[in-house]
Amino acid sequence: MNVKLNTEPLESWIDTGGKPLIIAGPCSAETEEQYLQTAREIAKEGYAHVLRAGVWKPRTRPGSFEGVGEPALPWLQQAKKETGMKTAIEVATPEHIELALKYDVDILWLGARTTVNPFNVQALADALKGVDVPVLIKNPINPDLALWVGAFERIAGAGITKLGAIHRGFSNAQETKYRNSPMWQIAVEFKSIFPNIPMIGDPSHIAGKRSLLAEITQRSMDLNYDGLIIESHRNPDEAWSDASQQLTPAALGEMLKGIDFRNATYGDDFKDQLDALRSRLDNIDRELLEVLASRMAVVEQLGDYKRENNTAVLQLDRWNQVHDSRAKWGKALNLYPETVEELFKLIHMESIRKQTEVMNSETA
Repeated sequence: MNVKLNTEPLESWIDTGGKPLIIAGPCSAETEEQYLQTAREIAKEGYAHVLRAGVWKPRTRPGSFEGVGEPALPWLQQAKKETGMKTAIEVATPEHIELALKYDVDILWLGARTTVNPFNVQALADALKGVDVPVLIKNPINPDLALWVGAFERIAGAGITKLGAIHRGFSNAQETKYRNSPMWQIAVEFKSIFPNIPMIGDPSHIAGKRSLLAEITQRSMDLNYDGLIIESHRNPDEAWSDASQQLTPAALGEMLKGIDFRNATYGDDFKDQLDALRSRLDNIDRELLEVLASRMAVVEQLGDYKRENNTAVLQLDRWNQVHDSRAKWGKALNLYPETVEELFKLIHMESIRKQTEVMNSETA
């Protein structure tokens, strides 16, 4: 995929002092008191550059708290006045954009439920024409890289040059320990397409629970993300939405102190050692491919045997056995079970494809 967009670097539209961008604030702005107290505590801790807030909340089912709406926007203005920090909110309609700009919101973001619909994204792009405001775009709910890329093309087509990506994870039919599966490879592939667009991790929505936030945050920093957007509430247990994934401002500060923020580049002193390690990786990868080729040779033999005995290619018991056992083997080898499971899905699907070819080929 070869895509070029006219974008401005992160440091041209917000000063983070060379540190990763930190956007923090409650999932929802619930009351004036709740929001301002949370904002003041975040500002006092000193780690954040931008205050976030959910003003309009797209909920899965009606009856859930869907945000205060326009009455919350003056609270953000007051927080900005008191703290000197920029503010950011999610927008999902052209009216949201109009109101956000009316109340001097500094940064807008498109949510995952918006990114998934090109019609919605185009309507927002049309509303943004002639506007100079940073826009962050979350990945779509489903793992579709083209949809994510398309959203950036549409918003950039409106003349927006201050763009950022938010990786918030993807829905997965399978049960995992995370609220949304990270699928890190999609974010990495996005970064390879748009190396100049800052990538911002959203540990809150990937993790879904406080106990996993540090793990996801560290992984984001290990992958050289440009920043984080994390939910923080003065009293998370009383939050009107997403209570389980929010931290108090002080607890968030403590968590961030425990994160290793990596250097984006390395000096010449490390180059020789890195080259040597990468050469070892190249050799190991070649060996992996040779082992995979050997596995496929056995798969072809299996296909021949099934054809001779008129046996169906897909055996569900075996499918389940493979996925369960390989995940356990991977865990015993200190590998992520979810990664191993995804890997063997691909391998098993390729095995089925190859067996199907053998079954449908003419008998020698």
